[in-house]
Amino acid sequence: MKKRACLIMMFSLMIMLTVNSYAQIGLGADLVSRYVWRGTDFGNSASIQPALSYTLAGLEIGAWASYALADSGSHENDLYLTYSIGDLGITITDYYYPEKMDAFNYSDEDGIHCLEASVSYSPGSFSMLAGYYFSGDPDNSMYLEAGYEFYAKDDMEASLIVGAGDGVYVEEDDKLNVVNVGITASSGPISVSYIVNPQKKTNYLIFGYSF
Repeated sequence: MKKRACLIMMFSLMIMLTVNSYAQIGLGADLVSRYVWRGTDFGNSASIQPALSYTLAGLEIGAWASYALADSGSHENDLYLTYSIGDLGITITDYYYPEKMDAFNYSDEDGIHCLEASVSYSPGSFSMLAGYYFSGDPDNSMYLEAGYEFYAKDDMEASLIVGAGDGVYVEEDDKLNVVNVGITASSGPISVSYIVNPQKKTNYLIFGYSF
């Protein structure tokens, strides 16, 4: 378990020790009226979502978090490692939930950390994603998503997504179901998303602002 827990930190150290003029550091934050991810609402609260990344050639290591602004909300603090070749990306993500405490507990049963392997492909206006939980989730849940950017003019962009999942993404059974259908429009730092989860029979209208 300890080897698995140190995997991303080891890669992080290797990258930081590499001196390269093409390396880039990225940082920013989003403020969202509701944190909805893959069709599921996390915390019923507005959230602040900081991000930090270090990119060298096709390798990127980063941290992303979501902190609910209401006491009843949930918190999340993730690490990820992505290797990109053209339009293809391969990612390992460590989803960590701080309210469960013990940042170094990688037990499959406790669910404090969930590790996901995913593959993304984005040729032109289309995008595809396949993710699979290989640790921390007893259901080994899978998520599939397809997207299409149908509008891009001046400072305005708009896209559609359809996502399906099983296991933790569904409620009554573990079969693959459509859980995330949405449209997102953005102009500069402002974005608005309308999201429907047919499996849970609910929908959301979300405002976001990027810093």
